[in-house]
Parts: sequence; structure tokens; C-alpha cells
Amino acid sequence: MDRETFQRAAALSDTLAARWFAPVSAAMSEFTINTPARQAAFIAQVRHESGGFTQLVESFNYAPAALAIFSRVPASMRATLGRHPDEKTVPPARQQQIANLAYGGRYGNGDASSGDGWRYRGRGLKQITFFDNYRACGRALGVDLVAHPDLLASDDTLAARSAGWFWRANGCNEAADARDFARTTRIINGPAMDQQAKRETYYAAAKTALGLA
Repeated sequence: MDRETFQRAAALSDTLAARWFAPVSAAMSEFTINTPARQAAFIAQVRHESGGFTQLVESFNYAPAALAIFSRVPASMRATLGRHPDEKTVPPARQQQIANLAYGGRYGNGDASSGDGWRYRGRGLKQITFFDNYRACGRALGVDLVAHPDLLASDDTLAARSAGWFWRANGCNEAADARDFARTTRIINGPAMDQQAKRETYYAAAKTALGLA
């Protein structure tokens, strides 16, 4: 895949294509994302997860109603924690509260009081989340991501490699081989199938750029 094809597949500006082509290409090679079918699905999902290759850290800037996606954020707290009518963004302290409630006590994270939900919130092009995933990813990449989770947001090479690692480690290559794009969403996002219609639009664009019917 050359840079022009990558740019069209991911619908990127010249600046973003220049930034991401080398690290993403290297990650796809490292993790055997090496066919048009695999690459189209990977680029589409990463494009969605990273807000078009622009966001490497998960935001918790949610309106109260939108906090319903987090079952562990009590309904009674959503109006207080979510974005207030006079706010453009949820202040950092409340975003931390949301993350700690949403992600506490799961997949190796301590409870909400531990701060692990915020510490191990989504980072990188795939948005690696939870202590267990940071530990496994770090071991695979040869980096201590448990101690230094922000590396996935500050190092573009690691941001791309972490996405490639998750993709291969969780069977997304096989799903892409079967052209089961919905399965890749379930692997990445769980049964909620968050914004699947948008993901499908990105997938269609990537397939067209890569010459897939």
C-alpha cells in the first residue's frame, strides 16, 4: 500500500497522511495485516476509534444522557457528572470520576477509588483500555505500559503498534478474512456495536480505495 492509497482509504488530509503512513504501514506489516481485506477492515476501525487519526486519548466529555452507555455510572449521578448546559467540555476532575466509575473493578483495574479507570483509559489508535490490556500489550511490544500508559498517546509508532497488536491478538485478521466486519466491531467494542453504521461507511470507503468489491 502506498501513501496515496492509505490517504484515500482513511480519508486523511495530506498532513495526517504524512504523519501516519509510516507507523501504520509498519504496524500492519508487523502484525500480518497484509491483505486488502485485512487492511480495509483495520483502517476503517482505527479511523473510527481514533476520530480520524486525530485522537489518541479517550475523552469523557459526555452529555448526561450519553453516559447511559456506561452501565456502571449510576443514573442518579449522570446529570452531575455529565456536561452541564453552561459548559463546553466536562472539567478534567469530573472526567476522571466518570472513567473511574465506568472502568473500575474490571479487567485488572482496581475499584473506582483506585484511579485505574482513568489511568488505563483508552489510548493509542485502537484505544487500548484496562490494566490487563496495557500489561499484555506492553509485554508484546517490549514496553512497560503499566508504568507508562501515556506512551500510547505520545509515541505514534507505539500508538499504531498497539492497534496492530490488539487486532491480531484478538482474531480480527480472521474476521476480516471472512469479510465479517461486524465481528471486528464486536471484538473491539463489545455487543453494543457502537456507531456501526458509521464504521460501515468507513469500511466501504477503505474497500473502494483498496480495490475490493
